Amino acid sequence: MVDGAVGGAGFQHLRIERHGDGGHVAELVLDRPEALNALSTAFARELADATAGLAADPGLRAVVLSSSQARAFCVGADLKERNAFTDADLRAQRPVLRAAFGGVLGLPVPAIAAVEGFALGGGCELALSCDLVVAGATAELGLPEVSVGLVPGGGGTQLLVRRVGSSRAADLIFTARRVDADEALRLGVVDRVVPAGRARTAALELAAAVAANSPVGVRNAKRALRLGQTADLAAGLELEDAAWRATAFSADRVEGIRAFAEKRRPAWPGTP
Repeated sequence: MVDGAVGGAGFQHLRIERHGDGGHVAELVLDRPEALNALSTAFARELADATAGLAADPGLRAVVLSSSQARAFCVGADLKERNAFTDADLRAQRPVLRAAFGGVLGLPVPAIAAVEGFALGGGCELALSCDLVVAGATAELGLPEVSVGLVPGGGGTQLLVRRVGSSRAADLIFTARRVDADEALRLGVVDRVVPAGRARTAALELAAAVAANSPVGVRNAKRALRLGQTADLAAGLELEDAAWRATAFSADRVEGIRAFAEKRRPAWPGTP
């Protein structure tokens, strides 16, 4: 895998790196090591801005969300900052945090979290906002909000139950307990466990495999998967049909079948 240009100029707490031929894979690196990537208001605002910029990139095919250091993916909200908050400050921060989590969740291409170390509270929710989660063997994940007088507010109560079911989600949220990588895999909180220190590499390899496929097909498949989660079966099948039509009558389908017949790799047009 060949690194492309490094972007993200102007960001203080994160950076964006491009990978692969054409830079179709973007790595969004959380980079506030002195605070274990705790989400301050400023950090959350940068994350919202960065994901908005990535979402608008028509050449984007996959995103990897990683950390600049192995001790933590993200430990959640910056409680030191919040300790000085008034109620008005907390209310003002809320839409900023929602925009940050929503930016990850709303990416139109597959997003893959590379989790090493702690992914707690909002950090766990950032991982859950991705389509796939790759964890290093020493990772620890949890939603401890009720232990500090809060509830998960970055999508945790909704995203975790969709991954693991209501009773398992209740167990983790009500007890505020942490789980190691192996238990997280058994429960379905993460999708793959790799040796410690290998999560980023494995996530980038997975992103490269995604990026090798039809950009139109992958985007439409993600849209059908996400929207279908809250639909009944009949409505979900209609969503699938719409995704199929949007892809089947695209230039990607023409190139994909031609490349198969000619026994070569497709050169995806990547447009509807």
